[in-house]
Amino acid sequence: MKRKILIGTGCALLALAAAPAVAQQPAGGGGALMPVRVVAAEGRILMTLPPPDRDGVSGRYLYASALRTGLGSADLRLDRGMLGGEQILAFRRIGKKIAVTFENPRFKASGDAGVQAGGRDSFPFSTIVMLDIAGTGPDGTTTVDIAPFLTRDLVGIADTLNQGGKGFRLAETLSAADPSSVKIFPDNVEMEALQTYTSDAPGRDVSAIASEPKQVSFIVHHSFIRLPGPGFQTRKFDVRAGSFVTQHYDYGTPLGEPVVEQLANHFRLEKVDPSAARSRVKKPIIFYIDRAAPEPIRTALMEGVNYWRTAFDKAGLIDAFEARILPEGADPLDVRYSMVNWSNRLTRGWSYGGGITDPRTGEIIKGNVVIGALRVRQDMIIFEGLVGADQDNKGGPNDPVRVSLDRIRQLGAHEVGHALGFMHNFAGSIQDRTTVMDYPPPRIKLTNGKIDLSDAYAKGGGPWDDFTVDWLYGQPKPGEDPDVAARRKALAAKDLLFITDVDGRAPDTPSPWGSMWDDGADPVDALGHMMAVRKVALANFGTAVLQPNEALSNLRRKFVPVWLLHRYNIDATGKLIGGIDYRYAVNGDNHPPAQPVPAARQMAALDALLATLSADALTVPDRLVMPLSAAVNGGRDLQYNLEVFQNASASAFDPLVAADAAAQMTLDSLLAPARLTRVYEQHRRDPAYLGVDRLLDRLLAATVDARKDAVGRRIAFRTILTMARTARDNDTSVDVAALINDRLRGLADRLKAAGTGEDGAWARSVAQILSNDGALTRELAKRPAAPAIPPGMPIGSSESDWFDDVM
Repeated sequence: MKRKILIGTGCALLALAAAPAVAQQPAGGGGALMPVRVVAAEGRILMTLPPPDRDGVSGRYLYASALRTGLGSADLRLDRGMLGGEQILAFRRIGKKIAVTFENPRFKASGDAGVQAGGRDSFPFSTIVMLDIAGTGPDGTTTVDIAPFLTRDLVGIADTLNQGGKGFRLAETLSAADPSSVKIFPDNVEMEALQTYTSDAPGRDVSAIASEPKQVSFIVHHSFIRLPGPGFQTRKFDVRAGSFVTQHYDYGTPLGEPVVEQLANHFRLEKVDPSAARSRVKKPIIFYIDRAAPEPIRTALMEGVNYWRTAFDKAGLIDAFEARILPEGADPLDVRYSMVNWSNRLTRGWSYGGGITDPRTGEIIKGNVVIGALRVRQDMIIFEGLVGADQDNKGGPNDPVRVSLDRIRQLGAHEVGHALGFMHNFAGSIQDRTTVMDYPPPRIKLTNGKIDLSDAYAKGGGPWDDFTVDWLYGQPKPGEDPDVAARRKALAAKDLLFITDVDGRAPDTPSPWGSMWDDGADPVDALGHMMAVRKVALANFGTAVLQPNEALSNLRRKFVPVWLLHRYNIDATGKLIGGIDYRYAVNGDNHPPAQPVPAARQMAALDALLATLSADALTVPDRLVMPLSAAVNGGRDLQYNLEVFQNASASAFDPLVAADAAAQMTLDSLLAPARLTRVYEQHRRDPAYLGVDRLLDRLLAATVDARKDAVGRRIAFRTILTMARTARDNDTSVDVAALINDRLRGLADRLKAAGTGEDGAWARSVAQILSNDGALTRELAKRPAAPAIPPGMPIGSSESDWFDDVM
C-alpha cells in the first residue's frame, strides 16, 4: 500500500486545531462522535452507527491510521509516529452484514444527478471488511463490533517488511484489537490494535533489530474523524508556488476546461475579522514537540518550528502559528494534535513531514512530522571532523554542539513546512537562504585560513517562506476571488527562484540552480571554496577530532565526511554542464524562456570538476594512513560499517580506495547519460557550446594522460571503466556511445605503446582489456562494479525507494 509522505522530506480538526491538553474521555462519554461501548472481557469494541441516509450509508468518516510502535529501521520505513494513508470510510448495510468501504473521491463528474452518478460509478470503491451486526435500534441505528476491522493491515506493514525479507504476512491468531485503548472525543474516536507479522525469512534489517525476527509485532493506531464541515476555502494549485496537492479528475467540466483538478493542501485558517489587513484567527495552527526528544534537542526543535510564526504574521495572520512542547499525558497520535515526532532507528535515516488530509478538498486535518534521532549525531561527527571535539559544549562559534542544535532548529522548521503544505525549494541557497525548504549544508567559512562555523545555519526563514505562506494562507478582502489574488502574488514573486524535487533531486537533472546541500550563488565558486575548506580540514585532521578515551578507530568514521566534503558541490557544478535555465511558469506571466547555461559557464564548470580528479586532490596525506589503520573490535556497529571506506583487509586503511571513491563521485556526475545527451544536443545546435568529443578529450587529458603515480593510475582506471560503462548504458544515446567507444579504441592503441616499469605494466594491461570485448565485459561485471561510496544523505543507496512514495 502506498503511503503519502512529504520529505529531506498536515490541519487540525476544524474546531480542534488548537486542542488543549485535556483529560482523555473514556469510551461511552457524552458528546461523542458516535456511541462506543467496550466489552473488555470479550475483546469487543461496539460502535453504534446512525440510521442509513438515502444512499444507504450509515455514517461516513475520515479514517486515518498510524504506528504507535515502530521497527527502528532506516531502510524499512515503519517509524514510531508514522501515519498511514487517509480514506473516506463509509458503513453500508448489506443484508445481515455491515460493509466497511473506502470510497474513491478522486474521480467525479460535476453536473446533474445522472452525470454525478456516472462519474461515481465508473471507478471502483474498496470493501475492507464485512462486519456482523451486533444489534439494531428502533430508530434505525446499527451496532457493530469494529474489532475485526482494526486488525487489518491498512498501513501496508507486510509489504514494507517484504522489501527486506520474504513471506511476511499478518498473523490473525497473534493479533487483536485493544479495548482499553479506546478514547472518544466530540469529533474523533481513537483506538488501537496489536498486529503481528510472521515470516521464515525475515531479512537482514528485521533480524538485526527484532527480539524474535520471525514474529514482529506493532501497535497500530486508528482514528475515525468527523468529516470537516463547510466553509473551507480551497486554493487552486499554482506551479509557481510550491505547494503539495490533492488531485481530482472531474469528467463533468465543460469542453475546453481541464479534467484534472489540483487543489493546494493547507490547514483551515480563518481571520476573526476578514475585512482587516491584519487579524487574529479563529483557531491557530499549533504543532506539538514530542516529549520523546531529549533536551536540549526538544527545546531546539520548538524554537526552530516557531520560525514559521514570522511568515504568518507578515501575511496578516496574528498569532496564527505556534510550536509548543506536548503536554504531559497528551497522546501524540490523537488526531487533534499536529505533531513533531522523535523516532529512534538502528541506523540514520530521513526525517519527513506530512499529515492527514481530507481527500475531497485538500484540507489538512493533522500535521505530522517524524524526525530521525541519529541525524543530529551525524552532524556532530561532521563538525567534530572539521574543527575538533575539544570545542564541544564550549558555546563558541565552532562548538559542534551549538552548530548541531542550529541544524536541528532548521530541520524542525523544514519538516513542519512540509506538514503545512510546502514543497522543497532547492534553489533557496542560490539566493542566499531564501527558504528553510532547501536542503542546507553548513556554511563553512575560512577566516584567516581557519575553518569558521559561526554562520553555519540561518536563524529563521526567508523571503520564499514569506511568499508561500502568504500565497497559501493569506486571505484577500471579502468579495475578492482568493485564487485571483493568489495568482497575483505568484506573479509578483517571479524573481524568487524555485526548483523542487522533480528537477532538483537527481544529480543528472539540467537545472543549474536546483541542487541539494549546496551553498552560494555560483556553483563553480562554491566548489572551489569547498575544496579549499577540505584542504584545511585534512591538514588539521588527527586525534583532536576525537573525544577523550574515544576509540582511535573512529578516526575512519570522521575522516569520510571530511574527505568527501565536496560531494554535493560536485553535483551542483555538474548541473551547469548541459544545463538549462528554466522556471515554473504559466502562459502570460512573462517569465524568461528556457535557455542553455552559457557556454563559458559550462567550460568553467568542466574545469572545476576536472580539478577534483587531480592526484594532488585525491592523495590521502601519508601522515594519516597509519592512524586511520587503528584496530577496531567489540560489538558490530552497523552504522559504523556503513560510514567507512573499505579497508585493505582487517583494519588496514587503503588510501587508494579513498581516491577511487572520490573520483567516482565526479565521474558519475560528468558522465551521466542524460547530461551527455544534453551536451551533444546543445553542441549540435550551436557549435560554440561544449561538445561530448571535447568533454571526453579534456577528461582523458586530466586523468589518463596526467597519471604520474599509483593514485593517478587508480583515477585513470576508474575514468576508463566509467566511460566504458556509460557507453553500454541503455540510457546513453547511440551518438554519445559512438563517441565514447571511439575514444576508448584510440586510447587502447596509445596505451599499447607505453614504456616500462609499473606505469608501462598498467598501461599494457588496460590496453589489453580495452582491446578485448570479453575482457572488458568481465571487468565491468565485477562486483562491485564501482567503489562503494559511503552514504552522505541519511540512507544512501536505498534512498530512492523513499521518494517513490512522495506525492
